[in-house]
Amino acid sequence: MNATYFLVSTLFNLYLMVVLLRLWLQLARADFYNPLSQVVVKATQPVVGPLRRVIPSIGPFDTATFVFALAVSALKIVVISLMFSAPLNPIGVIVAALIDMLREGLSLVFWVLILRAILSWVSQGNNPVEYVLMQLTEPFLRPIRSVLPQMGGLDLSVLVAIIALQFIRILLGDVFGGF
Repeated sequence: MNATYFLVSTLFNLYLMVVLLRLWLQLARADFYNPLSQVVVKATQPVVGPLRRVIPSIGPFDTATFVFALAVSALKIVVISLMFSAPLNPIGVIVAALIDMLREGLSLVFWVLILRAILSWVSQGNNPVEYVLMQLTEPFLRPIRSVLPQMGGLDLSVLVAIIALQFIRILLGDVFGGF
């Protein structure tokens, strides 16, 4: 049962990260024509497109994508609960789905920061994926860079951001338990 739980949870989490990445790309106003953006849009468009006709955006916030992410997270919780024959409470599922979205959102930011750091070591600066990752992470890293002293070419802002993310995850785990 552990192997099945791992597989189901991983598949849902990966797709949830793609949906949350779409939401993040839209909020950051990242380049829509970038290949990474196009993959994310194509992976989510079959559901988000029709949802947009029913659920309008609120300013720059794409409500349809958020509702879809919530639905993916809730479906994950329902499927896992059914696997373990756990009782289902609709309000509990929604609250757990919101917490799960927050957890996966923090994981997504962590992995995007890691990818950006690795690409900065090996890329020559002309990589379109690196450009989108820069557009996504600069709002987090710019304030950190303004506080950190210059380290002779070393950019420690990614490390500080990752430590802050891990602190937030642990803090939320203490508050919500098992985060």
